[in-house]
Amino acid sequence: MHKKLLYSVICAGLLLSACSTPYNCGRLLAGEKVITTSPNPDSIYLYTPAIAQGFGGRFVVAVDYGGPGTYSLDGPKSDFGDYKAGNQIRVLLSDDKGKTWRETPARIPMMHEILFKAGGSLYMIGHSGRLLITRSDDNGETWSEPAVLCPEPRWHQSCTAVDVYDGKVTLVYEKWVAEKHKWPGVGPVLMQAREDADLTDPSNWKFSELYNPDDDMEAARPSGIPVNAPGAPGMLETNVIRVHNPANPFYDATGKSVALLARASTGFPDIGVMLKGYEREDGSLAIGRFRKNEGEVYFVHIPGGDLKFHILYDPESRLYWLLHSQIDGRMNYRRRLALSYSPDLLRWTFAGLVAVGPTDHSARHYATMIQDGDDLFIVSRSGDERARTAHDGNIVTFHRIKDFRKLIY
Repeated sequence: MHKKLLYSVICAGLLLSACSTPYNCGRLLAGEKVITTSPNPDSIYLYTPAIAQGFGGRFVVAVDYGGPGTYSLDGPKSDFGDYKAGNQIRVLLSDDKGKTWRETPARIPMMHEILFKAGGSLYMIGHSGRLLITRSDDNGETWSEPAVLCPEPRWHQSCTAVDVYDGKVTLVYEKWVAEKHKWPGVGPVLMQAREDADLTDPSNWKFSELYNPDDDMEAARPSGIPVNAPGAPGMLETNVIRVHNPANPFYDATGKSVALLARASTGFPDIGVMLKGYEREDGSLAIGRFRKNEGEVYFVHIPGGDLKFHILYDPESRLYWLLHSQIDGRMNYRRRLALSYSPDLLRWTFAGLVAVGPTDHSARHYATMIQDGDDLFIVSRSGDERARTAHDGNIVTFHRIKDFRKLIY
């Protein structure tokens, strides 16, 4: 790690964050609708939801149920979970752009799901210690028995951006670096498959080696970044983003590389990690560094970068849109959900607040979004006054931002 570059990247990010004065932070960009509620807020928690566009205009949402009380839920639960009782994914559908929702009978025994469309099917990747995937061939109504993509434990992720380009699906799931590590001891693994293949067949996937961020995080200490714990990497919940602008220094005309933007669990709320995922000449996958200004990029300015965020690219505005938590003067802030945009993944402009929880422990965070026409549709891991903590929420909320491009200034 080049200490000079590391310091300059961080300082540029902090200055940009401090000098940006949002003029529309006094109003919310969207209303909200509660689309599902925990049957027992004290012991069953609704963790990160995923949203995807199905076929024929349908919206599909997957919700991760966890907590010590999940043993009381009907249906199978994951072998490995947030608590010993295991986790369970449930699926909600809407055919009227989120005005009404219905829950399907699906009870999927896994956690930390990523939901996406590929070929003529919907897919959901998750884990139960080992890496799993399930497929729906009827637009989200029913799901196959989870197939094992990798039998080795222990995996981790959240619902982050997937790249579908040139007939290929590329995403990141994360693997525990070693059982001895403290949280968050994971590193990214790049995965890729043909879009039209049977993605429940592990032979159709390519995997990179695990990228171990231990050395990167340790190298940050002389620059003043307080890594969570000695020896514990702090990079997780990685988005896979394609760089579209040829003027961007990270652009790849061959189409064989993507940007990997991840949460950086450090003492700075607006710092994230950027890595490069790429295909070697022999077709194998790898993760490395981007080079910029004769140095290597690692830490970059990302608003809310120390919590899970979600990014999508809008071809019409040619901007990246970032759904993130907003700093409010405290660490581990989860109450305020915000939207920002960028032309290049480096310079971010605040667009406004999407939602604010009614109390400190009533979060609006770990959200995921899709674009449909001129609108953004968002699902958030949320809580009301009955939520056990800001982390352990009891509701999932749905938000619609109409004419989102009008927020550009």
